[in-house]
Amino acid sequence: MQGSPVPENVLSQNLIPLLNSLGLSTEWHSLLYHAIAFIGIFSLAFIGFLITSRFLNTKVTKLVVKTKTHLDDALHQHGFFSRLAHLVPAIFIGAANNTLYDAQSSAAYLLDLIATLYLIFAATSILNALLNAIHTNYNHTRYAKRIPIDGFIQVGKLIVVALAVLLVAAKVLDKSPTLLLSGLGAVTAILLLVFKDTILGFVAGINIVANRTVNNGDWVEIPSYGADGTVLALGLTTVKVQNWDNTITTIPTYALMNEEVKNWRGMEESGGRRIKRTILINAHGIKLCSDHLQTALKDANLYCNSPYPDMLHHSESGNDVTNIGLLRHYIHHYLAKHPLVNAKLTLLVRQLPASDSGIPIEMYCFSKEKSWAKYETLQAEIVEHILAVLPLFELKVFQSISDQVEVSQRQHN
Repeated sequence: MQGSPVPENVLSQNLIPLLNSLGLSTEWHSLLYHAIAFIGIFSLAFIGFLITSRFLNTKVTKLVVKTKTHLDDALHQHGFFSRLAHLVPAIFIGAANNTLYDAQSSAAYLLDLIATLYLIFAATSILNALLNAIHTNYNHTRYAKRIPIDGFIQVGKLIVVALAVLLVAAKVLDKSPTLLLSGLGAVTAILLLVFKDTILGFVAGINIVANRTVNNGDWVEIPSYGADGTVLALGLTTVKVQNWDNTITTIPTYALMNEEVKNWRGMEESGGRRIKRTILINAHGIKLCSDHLQTALKDANLYCNSPYPDMLHHSESGNDVTNIGLLRHYIHHYLAKHPLVNAKLTLLVRQLPASDSGIPIEMYCFSKEKSWAKYETLQAEIVEHILAVLPLFELKVFQSISDQVEVSQRQHN
């Protein structure tokens, strides 16, 4: 810049006579001109940035508060409007450069480079803020849980940053961006290797969204990664799962397509959560229903409003009823009348094959309560009630230690 001639403009026309009157050489003319021009350009650019930033932060904020839409709130939250102020210095530097310098001078090249790079960085920051605002606004809609767009937003940011890097490189090297793009073919294999997880995650993300395999907020189990909890974020390369012990498991996105994934969303969207519990009955207590037992059950009023009143006398096949048969029918009646059991879904009480652990009676029904704590409480209450009424049917639950003692006592007698 030292040897650059002073261009003919208003600044030089007023500056040169002043310098001549001070007795300074023409070499000083050039140095002082460039110093004053640079200081003036950057000072005015900074002042323009402050004025624009203050205007956007005050006036626009008031407008955002008054509107009812959520998008402008998200834009303000992520600094979209404040980042717009950075466009003013970039544009001002470029315009002042064209006014104060000849296009072929080294000073003009330097200012043009600064203005262009500043404009690229400002535009990148603005576009990232816009993508963040779109993401935030979308997450407040009813579609967010069904169709997450986290991965697509990250792909958008990646494209914006890649284009910015390409434009910066083209400007610094003074080459055409298309020429640089054509040269990328030689390093395609390296790029594929470096961005392997990103590419696989993007493809998996498309399949996940299209098939609704996993959404944010879903309860999933992925045994191969030890994950069992709620999906917090479904990203481009990783998925974050908060386990029930509040630990966070990070899983590659493409693993959702390759690994075994159990999604409990179907249960949460259905009419109930399955209860499948088994009670082991001591086989030594099974017998035909005696008159004494029938009287005791009638006095206990267990079969009040029961659809099986005749079961106290004969089974459905016409044979004498057993106490374990009465228990099965009672459990079915109890579950069907329970206010927290969905009787419209499958409700079954069945006897499984006998084993050396007794006679298994399985209860299969669906709870209206789906939340973990209430569901577990309901299961416990049902099992506890069945265990409590067993003595009324003259039955006992199987316990290996007590049963072995009972058998040894019988053998001794």
